[in-house]
Amino acid sequence: MALLPVTEALERLLDGVTDLPGERVPLADAAGRVLAEPVVALRTQPPFDASAMDGYAARFSDVASAPALLEVIGVAPAGRGFSGTVGEGQAVRIFTGAPLPEGADTVVIQENVRDLGNGRIEVTEPTAEGRNVRRRGLDFGQGDVLLEKGRVLDAAALSLAASANHPALNVVRRPLVAIIATGDELLPPGSALGPDQIISSNAYGVGAAAQSVGALALDLGIAADRQEAIAALVRKAVEADADVIVTLGGASVGDHDLVHSVLTGEGMQLDFWKIAMRPGKPLMFGRLGHIRCIGLPGNPVASIVCSQLFLKPLLARLGGRDHHQDMRTARLGTAMRANDLRQDYVRAVVREDAGTLVATPFGIQDSSMLRMLADANGLIVREPFAPAAEAGAECSVLMLR
Repeated sequence: MALLPVTEALERLLDGVTDLPGERVPLADAAGRVLAEPVVALRTQPPFDASAMDGYAARFSDVASAPALLEVIGVAPAGRGFSGTVGEGQAVRIFTGAPLPEGADTVVIQENVRDLGNGRIEVTEPTAEGRNVRRRGLDFGQGDVLLEKGRVLDAAALSLAASANHPALNVVRRPLVAIIATGDELLPPGSALGPDQIISSNAYGVGAAAQSVGALALDLGIAADRQEAIAALVRKAVEADADVIVTLGGASVGDHDLVHSVLTGEGMQLDFWKIAMRPGKPLMFGRLGHIRCIGLPGNPVASIVCSQLFLKPLLARLGGRDHHQDMRTARLGTAMRANDLRQDYVRAVVREDAGTLVATPFGIQDSSMLRMLADANGLIVREPFAPAAEAGAECSVLMLR
């Protein structure tokens, strides 16, 4: 199978992907979720003309000039309005959020009032008509569309939905990603290693990438290099109703790379295998019924780079989210040699210098070196057959953070 260009691979991987079905969740559990349908106001806010300040509700004609003497005929705290009518020369002590009494049209703030005792006050400063009053429906009216489908529910959106009297919301179901690591040499962190063993690290990075776009990560553990062991975990993923199965390692061309044969044996229809990119050439994609299967390389850096380029866009689209790679233009901090037929993603440190981004690649780019990836904040993207470039030449950078 010929090497597939990165852009074509991504197009094929995303072909036909739509939002997952919606589910109803309590408002308290909806933070960070994506709306599956618009939110329509179930009430008007405020539901009545309300005081915006602590003070005195009065008629404008009585407080247009100062000083003005008024008789206090009642009190209107929030949640319990005054039932009478404010007449000429009268006022009602009112608190923020309380309904404006009938007859009143203006609120004088308490700082502009002197209490004379015996139920009388003196207004010491004139007040403009309608001042300090929130009119009914100022924020929204019943039936208004407040939030559109696809909105990620942040603090402001959740507060708005609650104010509109929604106890629960319909949100896009979060994609479930089942992660399967493969390899006899792998042990989980904290293990006592034998002479031929290493720590399994990829699942944690891939899981974090999935969660960063709102997906759920299900780590099914490590499968030994035996077909029956890998098949058992694939079946667990199917039983869990995963939307995506991600395998780590074992999808290349070696004698012990069994993932491809196991997945096809379970019914996967292979779409592509091998990408014209570095790191990440041995990336596999296929469909097992409704489940999308991605075989990521075993090398840790390649696994995380491919998660950034392929897995995150897929999961974002399934979860109803917009996802765009943060591509920027920079200048090379050092010279770079000509490229071959594969698109390179070169780990680099990107810094601003006098208003210009400067991307300096690390000298060693081995795909096993995680420390360098953790230190990098960007990937210099080198097109296939890109010519040699001198320091200061323009380049494209995929920002990682």
